Amino acid sequence: MSIDNKIRYTFSGHESFYCKSLWLKKGYDFISENKDFNAPDAVVKLGVGKNMVASIRYWLRAFGLIEDGHATEIADYIFNDENGKDPYIEDLGTLWLLHYLLVKTELASIYKLFFVDFHKEKNNEFSREKMLSFLKRKSFETDYSNLYNENTVKRDIGVLLQNYAIPEEDKPNEDFSALLIDLNLIRQTDNKTYYFNVRGKNELTSEILLYAILDWKGNDKTVDYEAMVDYFGGIFCLTSAELIDVLLVLTEKYHDSLVFADDGGIKQLLFIKELDKQVILNSYYNKI
Repeated sequence: MSIDNKIRYTFSGHESFYCKSLWLKKGYDFISENKDFNAPDAVVKLGVGKNMVASIRYWLRAFGLIEDGHATEIADYIFNDENGKDPYIEDLGTLWLLHYLLVKTELASIYKLFFVDFHKEKNNEFSREKMLSFLKRKSFETDYSNLYNENTVKRDIGVLLQNYAIPEEDKPNEDFSALLIDLNLIRQTDNKTYYFNVRGKNELTSEILLYAILDWKGNDKTVDYEAMVDYFGGIFCLTSAELIDVLLVLTEKYHDSLVFADDGGIKQLLFIKELDKQVILNSYYNKI
């Protein structure tokens, strides 16, 4: 039995609402005031309907911004009114950071499955049906295949595409208020197919990638390049060449701490001196 058999994927919880631009800040402020999402007056305090209240709470959890009813450290770092680095998400780097957190947290399973696993299978162009077939296959590879609900997964696919996909031709009155749509990671063609917008996406901030690598690697002193291609190449829609370019920028900037080594075709990122991921974020936000 493979380890993957024990994975339990979770779908739904968003009440069929994608994450709107101001929801994370609105929800963070609400929880910071020790308010309760289950309280009868939550609808009034948040100024949205009951289902949207549940959706805001869901997205805060999915992005790793609340845990056990309290704001997490990264949530305070971004959204705090007094010393938060980007409370109203005005900087593109914050969108990249939030995108990474959504995939990494895995409370909403579809985002890691889609950006890492689905993307890794060279599904550069795809349809909703192709996504559904993939997610069904992955679900049936686990011990929890009896929990698979096709309609639920279809709704998750729809919400993911609303979060990220920009139609090829903008439609009048189209609602583009989704938080992550400005990353330009997914495009829709005129025949209802989609593609990963590798060439046209917005530029990834190198420090955000370094933060993500530090967060992901734990205490390891070496990070395999191919593993980074599979994981970060998927998350950030980077080609192999683009990833190398960003890594070379980082090794030049942090030359006393990082070395990109290619020994007989085995590429690795070596940490010769430990870097603090929080210091890296600070250095980025102190420049903007």
